[in-house]
Amino acid sequence: MKRNIAILGSTGSIGTQALDIVREHPDHFEIYALTANENVDLLIQQAREFNPEVVVITNDAKYDQLKEALSDLPIKVWAGSDSIAQVVQSEPIQMVLTAMVGYSGLKPTINAIKAGKAIALANKETLVVAGELITTLAIENKVPILPVDSEHSAIFQCLTGERAPIEKIILTASGGPFREHNLDQLKKVTKREALKHPNWDMGAKVTIDSASLMNKGLEMIEAKWLFDVTPDQIEVVVHPQSIIHSMVQFEDSSIIAQLGLPDMHLPIQYALAYPERLKSNFERLDFFKLKSMTFEKPDTDRFRNLAFAFEAARKKGNMACIMNAANEIAVEAFLKDRVGFLEMSEVIEKTMQKACYIQTPCYDDYVQSDMEARSIAREFIN
Repeated sequence: MKRNIAILGSTGSIGTQALDIVREHPDHFEIYALTANENVDLLIQQAREFNPEVVVITNDAKYDQLKEALSDLPIKVWAGSDSIAQVVQSEPIQMVLTAMVGYSGLKPTINAIKAGKAIALANKETLVVAGELITTLAIENKVPILPVDSEHSAIFQCLTGERAPIEKIILTASGGPFREHNLDQLKKVTKREALKHPNWDMGAKVTIDSASLMNKGLEMIEAKWLFDVTPDQIEVVVHPQSIIHSMVQFEDSSIIAQLGLPDMHLPIQYALAYPERLKSNFERLDFFKLKSMTFEKPDTDRFRNLAFAFEAARKKGNMACIMNAANEIAVEAFLKDRVGFLEMSEVIEKTMQKACYIQTPCYDDYVQSDMEARSIAREFIN
């Protein structure tokens, strides 16, 4: 029986690779809804190929172009962020792949969980911002959250069939393109340099986060909620080759690892098809071609964002929400050449110090905290 899927963010890196999986396995998956933020041309191409029930463009200004281009097809065309939050509740949908970037993925994910849809989670900010709320809702609605990030998919695969308690999660990081840069070199980093990741092909925001190690901080917080561990049970290890995607250490000292080439198709397919493992034509790892696998301790003096993430995770409340909002504004400013590479960390630190801390936030508190932190971060940038 085919699984009916909604892909939120279908024109991004994760979304387009997910459609590769659907294209490869038409007997297993059906596309019910596709959504995009700005890339209307690609969304039109995808809609014409996969013929979903609904397509949504977040940018209202692109609605007429989308509507006209699909006028000969029986596809519903909607616009606006509220439409995305609405479409995930559609009865035929069985799984929602949340591949939107940043805070924007929170509300649709909440609505999808409340509607009882399985979640294939590629939007790590959802758990960073409101992890306690999301995990509680998932339990209440008996909804599985299946990780799509390669690291969390690795951990999930390591834990499949295990009953023993986790002693430690070992979260691997490539270290990004500036792993060996000193502080003086980091001050001079350009966005063009930062957008060249050595191993992974990702969108701009995730690539910048990877270069600053904020991405690993966000993944650490996501892992905390996904696998019900404390920040002190998560160790980040820099592994430049990105062959070991993450590991789990158990109480008897045994460590289980998941290995593979750096390709997001595998973790996407694993989440979409779970609990099945579908046959693939993905390139296989050849151990005889591996020159070495090395491991290093991350330097949080040079890459302070990782330390901020651990601080936010330990403090709990709305602090991770504040940190995430400040980071989104800082990355946006960096991509517009308004702040330097190291100045992003300064914006995040100052915002975390100034924004109002709430120990037990509700959904409305998260919304308010996000708005306040963004405003404070913009003030520092200006």
